[in-house]
Amino acid sequence: SAINFLERLCLTWMFFFMMCVAERTYKQRFLFAKLFSHITSARKAKKYEIPHFRLKKVENIKIWLSLRSYLKRRGPQRSVDVVVSSIFLLALSIAFICCAQVLKGHKTFLNAAYNWEFLIWEAALLLFLLRLASLGSETNKKYSNISILLTEQINLYLKMEKKPNKKEQLSLVNNVLKLSTKLLKELDSPFRLYGLTMNPLIYNITRVVILSAVSGVISDLLGFNIRV
Repeated sequence: SAINFLERLCLTWMFFFMMCVAERTYKQRFLFAKLFSHITSARKAKKYEIPHFRLKKVENIKIWLSLRSYLKRRGPQRSVDVVVSSIFLLALSIAFICCAQVLKGHKTFLNAAYNWEFLIWEAALLLFLLRLASLGSETNKKYSNISILLTEQINLYLKMEKKPNKKEQLSLVNNVLKLSTKLLKELDSPFRLYGLTMNPLIYNITRVVILSAVSGVISDLLGFNIRV
């Protein structure tokens, strides 16, 4: 029993250590995204002591897009995505096991000690996934903030009225801003769940397994069939 307890303790520590590393990486990504969104604002750039430049030249737009791409790729990517995907699949597996145990006998479900252990693990993993989902969502909002480009387009239109002699140059910059806006919209991946890795296979497994299990549990508890 002592050896079994020590093995569980070590495995739990290693697993939660990897989760803490993943959360730290997500926090760093959010910090970089937050500072990146303040670059084009003179007041916020001065407040956070970061460089400031306006998107009024094609060279500045090129630098802005390159910096955005560099910051999104900075830090560990594949290893963190593997950790988060593993956490998600583990939480999915535990939820499926709990649903199967409830269907087997919901009156005696809480009598077994291992079911309590499953519930504790599931609660811890869900809280952690919600934390990562919140950080990933805020990070995506910062990088996908199209209002920055729209604001720069409005400033360019105002400059065209004040400086008609530079209208051709400003029109070129405005066209580049429009193309950049379309590019940012196209870069958003359709299989992202608030920043978490979500490929089509995991999405389909989640939809089929979770909905089937939840439907079976609800039908068993209420006494009549429900199709979710």
